[in-house]
Amino acid sequence: MAPAECEATYKVLVLGDSNVGKTCIVHRYCDQTYYDTYISTIGIDFKQKIISLDGTPIKMQIWDTAGQERFRTLTTAYYRGAMGILLMYDVTNQESFNNLTYWLKNIEENASPDVIKVLAGNKCDAVSQRVVEQDMGQKLAENYDIPFYEVSCKQNINIDTIFLTLARLIREQRSYQQLTEREHYDSGQNGNITLDLKSRILEHTSLKEPWKCTC
Repeated sequence: MAPAECEATYKVLVLGDSNVGKTCIVHRYCDQTYYDTYISTIGIDFKQKIISLDGTPIKMQIWDTAGQERFRTLTTAYYRGAMGILLMYDVTNQESFNNLTYWLKNIEENASPDVIKVLAGNKCDAVSQRVVEQDMGQKLAENYDIPFYEVSCKQNINIDTIFLTLARLIREQRSYQQLTEREHYDSGQNGNITLDLKSRILEHTSLKEPWKCTC
């Protein structure tokens, strides 16, 4: 499928601490490959994948960001224009979960206020090494009203699902934004659209039906 045939390009950032699996999830999704050796991302990198979103060709432009503190100032420059953010932690690393509050604050300060966010707890296959229970991720997601999945890059669990969720919610939001501009809704009507969008987001998320890891 040629890029010219795509209806839209969705820019997605993958954020989180170093070594939570950001590069792995991008390679698993875009290339269907898994690397069990850890190579730290220097600065930022991106891959593209053309998907069929319910029959419509969409280009996913996925930016893989560095989690190390020395690169975080550079990373914030790429928030501009991001339509979706995949925020990751490692279920075998408590610190990576604790640092989610930093990343969420960073998103609030640098990204568009209507950016779509999805939370992912990686390495759910590592049962014996788990230190962050699933309900901890679920509660955090509920607090921020965002979808939550546990995933495994190694076992390819929920990888396609999480990116399709991002794409569908981005498309949903874009359609409402276009409708708002076209109809010139007043502020009160805009408020109704926001509430309706939130309800539609919840329909797509585990907040309504908690996802259970099958590992």
